[in-house]
Amino acid sequence: MKIKYNAPVVLTYAILSIGVLVFFRHVLSVSYFSSPARISFSNPYFYLRSISYIAGHGGWTHLIGNLMIILLVGPLLEEKYGSGKILEMILVTAISTAWLNAFLFSNSLMGGSGIAFMLILLSSFSNISAGEIPLTFILIAVIFTGGEVASILKPDKISQFSHLAGGLIGAGYGFLRSGRR
Repeated sequence: MKIKYNAPVVLTYAILSIGVLVFFRHVLSVSYFSSPARISFSNPYFYLRSISYIAGHGGWTHLIGNLMIILLVGPLLEEKYGSGKILEMILVTAISTAWLNAFLFSNSLMGGSGIAFMLILLSSFSNISAGEIPLTFILIAVIFTGGEVASILKPDKISQFSHLAGGLIGAGYGFLRSGRR
């Protein structure tokens, strides 16, 4: 049997994220692999960091948690929507979340949690029919949103905002894509 690179966007993201954690460690990770803390359209690093932060993670636990979701759901969605569309969805989620976070808050983000939650909500649309909303989407949205809202009350270093933003973008893409069938 032959090993197949079956989901190039998802697998490349996973390999890149592992490489960032292994080779760049915490010092360079914070400088180049965290989202911008404020809007600065004149700074070229603002644009780089608006995307690169999804490859930076705070540690192995953070990375493994995100990759378990992304590697489980991502290849199925990449097969369904195509590599180009999945890459578009990842980039739109990353940039939108980074810019909204920089506009609304004064902290930086790290990691692919927003991407993971975008994929989770997008996956609930896999068997949608015209004019119907899947019950699985409603359940996932309620459980996911409720869990994130409850987590906001706990002091931690996790950005529930990026989870909610990623989920909202995934739901939006699911609604938009389901209407084009």
